[in-house]
Amino acid sequence: MYVNFRVVHSDEALSEWAAWFRSVWPSYRQWYLREGMLTRPSYLQCLQAVKHYMPAYFPLWEKLIAAVDGGDIEARFLSLYCPPAYQFGCSQAVWRGPNPILVRNYDYDAQLIDAVVLHSDWQQRQVLGSSDCLVSLVDGINDAGLCLSLTFGGRPVVGEGFAMPMILRYLLQTCDSVSAAIASLRKIPTHMAYNVTLLDASDQLATVHLAPDRKPVISNTPVATNHQPGDKLAPHRWQTATVERERYLLQQMIAHPETEQEFIDHFLRPPLYSFAFSRGRGTLFTAAYQPRLRRLDYIWPHYQWRLALDQPQPQNIRVLYPSA
Repeated sequence: MYVNFRVVHSDEALSEWAAWFRSVWPSYRQWYLREGMLTRPSYLQCLQAVKHYMPAYFPLWEKLIAAVDGGDIEARFLSLYCPPAYQFGCSQAVWRGPNPILVRNYDYDAQLIDAVVLHSDWQQRQVLGSSDCLVSLVDGINDAGLCLSLTFGGRPVVGEGFAMPMILRYLLQTCDSVSAAIASLRKIPTHMAYNVTLLDASDQLATVHLAPDRKPVISNTPVATNHQPGDKLAPHRWQTATVERERYLLQQMIAHPETEQEFIDHFLRPPLYSFAFSRGRGTLFTAAYQPRLRRLDYIWPHYQWRLALDQPQPQNIRVLYPSA
C-alpha cells in the first residue's frame, strides 16, 4: 500500500492545523470513543489534570479547542488524558560520534499512522516531529536542540495518566535540555509503560523507563526497544524480538565503532527493520535527529527526506509498503 507523508505547518493562527484536524477528526473520534463515552475521563477531569500536571500546556490546549470550534469530546481528546490503550514496536539509539544523533525505527500499522510531520510554532517555541493523535508526537526536536523519541515499554499495564506522545509534546514545548525534561518526566503520570530516549545539543543523553505502576527508572544507556529493566519473559518479548534488537544495537556500539551512516544503515535491515506489515508491525520509517544542526532526516531503504527545523520543506513524499 502507498502512504503519503506531508508537512503540516502551524503558527499561532492554527489555521492549517485546524483544517487538518477537521479532515481526520471523524476517524479519531471513533477511535477515542470505541470503548464508550463513559470510559474516558470527563471534561472536568481532563481540565484538572492538564492544569495540575501540564500548566504550561493549558493555554495552548484552550486555543487548540477554540481553533476547531471544539466541544466536550474534542477537548477531552486534545488532552490525551487516559486515552484508549495502544501498542507499537520501536527501536531507538543514540550514536555518540563527532556529531551525536538520535535514530529510531517506528513499527506500526501503515493504515493507522498520521503520516504527518508537524512543524509547530506555538508559544514562541518551534517543534518539528512525527505527529500522533493530531497534536502529540512520537518523536521530535525543538529549537533548543532537545530531541526525544519513545518506544512502548512492553507491559500491558494501564493506569491514570497521559499518553506518552502528549508528554513528549509538553517536554518539547517547555524544556531546553535533557536534565530539564527528566525533571518533568518525574512529575507527569503516564497511562502506559513507555521508554523515552533523550539527547540535547550539549550531547547529554538519557533513557527513562516509565510506567503507571512504577517510579521512573533513569539510566545513561543509549538504547531502548520494547521492554524495561527487570521485566519477566512475556509473549510480547519474543513476538517483537525486543531483547534481540537491544543486544544487537549494544553489540554494534561496543564491538564495531562505525560512521554515522553505517550506524543508520543498521536500522534499514533486520533485526531492527521489521517486515511484519501484514501484522501491523512493519517499520514505517526511520528518523535520525541531529540536535546540533536542528535537523531531521526520514529514511527508507531506497530514499531519504531531509527537513531542517528553521526551514522544513513543504513537500510531500509517497512511500510504498509491502502488503505482506
